Amino acid sequence: MFYGLNKFIKNILPKRLFYRALLIVAVPVIVLQLLITVVFFDSLWIKTNKGMTKALVNEIKTFIEIYTDEIYDKNVITNLFSIYQDLNIEYIKDNSFNYNHDERWFSPIDRTLRRELKSRFGTDKFWFDTTRYKELIDLRIKYQSGYFKFLIPKDRVTSSSARIFALWITVPAIIMIFISLIFLKNQTRPITNLAKAAEKFGRGEEIEEFKPSGAAEIRQAGYEFDRMRKRIVRHLNQRSEMLSGISHDLRTPLTRMKLQIAFIKDQELAKKLSEDINEMEKMLNEYLQFTSSSYLEKDEEFNISDLINEIIEKYNNKNISTNITPRLYVSGRKNLIRRCINNLLDNSIKYADKVKIEISKNNNNLFINIEDNGPGIPEQEYDNVFKPFYKIDKGRADSKSSVGLGLSIASDIIRSHGGNIKLEKSSMNGLGVKIFLPF
Repeated sequence: MFYGLNKFIKNILPKRLFYRALLIVAVPVIVLQLLITVVFFDSLWIKTNKGMTKALVNEIKTFIEIYTDEIYDKNVITNLFSIYQDLNIEYIKDNSFNYNHDERWFSPIDRTLRRELKSRFGTDKFWFDTTRYKELIDLRIKYQSGYFKFLIPKDRVTSSSARIFALWITVPAIIMIFISLIFLKNQTRPITNLAKAAEKFGRGEEIEEFKPSGAAEIRQAGYEFDRMRKRIVRHLNQRSEMLSGISHDLRTPLTRMKLQIAFIKDQELAKKLSEDINEMEKMLNEYLQFTSSSYLEKDEEFNISDLINEIIEKYNNKNISTNITPRLYVSGRKNLIRRCINNLLDNSIKYADKVKIEISKNNNNLFINIEDNGPGIPEQEYDNVFKPFYKIDKGRADSKSSVGLGLSIASDIIRSHGGNIKLEKSSMNGLGVKIFLPF
């Protein structure tokens, strides 16, 4: 039960830090303002309104009682109440006192006035309207063969402090929330910048000098990220320099060995040695390509549909069928994507008769599917074939020309672009390769 409730709360809460922090600030302010408003209207404004309405109804009742007494002059009484009680009074003869009540139950003034008039005059002895005039209440009380018409200022039954109180409650709250928005935006911006820099660095993009900002904890995280980034870049540069040196040192003895093979009289032995040297040279080249830094190439936006069509045209193979959505643009390193597709197509063409490549998209991802009808790969080997220099004894990787780096390089390229690659059985009972790239 608690797990389900916890999951429900997590689903309805905003996912971003900025909006969560805004809720932490705004919700207590709003709840506090609502509580203060409810307490004010319940204990002060409504009670004050009720007391003022009760006093007004008592004055009207007193006027009618005095008006009924024959010992007093009726005009004098009317004038006195008009002057000193601020009541505009008029007696109208009308035997058909029949008015429909506009039941405005949502109005506190109407509810309180209706309740007090019922307690003093009964149900069908009065009628009033608080909306006809902007500043006056039209109140009519049945009397003998007519009725009294009272025009009463609204400030006799309501306090103007309610509007002022509502203004002081809402305006400061809105100002405080607006100020909180500005401060929260400034506090969450460094976290967003750090996340973007980490994402770009994870994809292998070049990052300009990162400047940490924000609170002390965020600055510390930014400094640590920048130090880590510099250590990794330094390590990659050292590796590239080292591999360049190794490449130069290894190519020299391999060249000397090729020259020495020419002087061997045993042609069969010379052929075997030459094949071994060629395989070593190919392995060296593949290894250098696999470990060479991909940070040298800049990201660019390009049409991947045209890129794949160009790759397929170069193969000039009728056994390759396509289903490519036109004009799909992605941001990345074009040459690396080209190499990835080349490696995957090389494997498919080498071990299969028919190859099918499809490209599609949705709102967030680009999908590239490459399927063939070859012997496939055992399911338990799907993860292993992405390891560098890994070979399986049967199926697709039994060729001597393979050094076990094609899928490793393809996986490395796709993951460096923030995507994913996985293997599965194809619809043609061969191998299927699915590539996901952020769109």
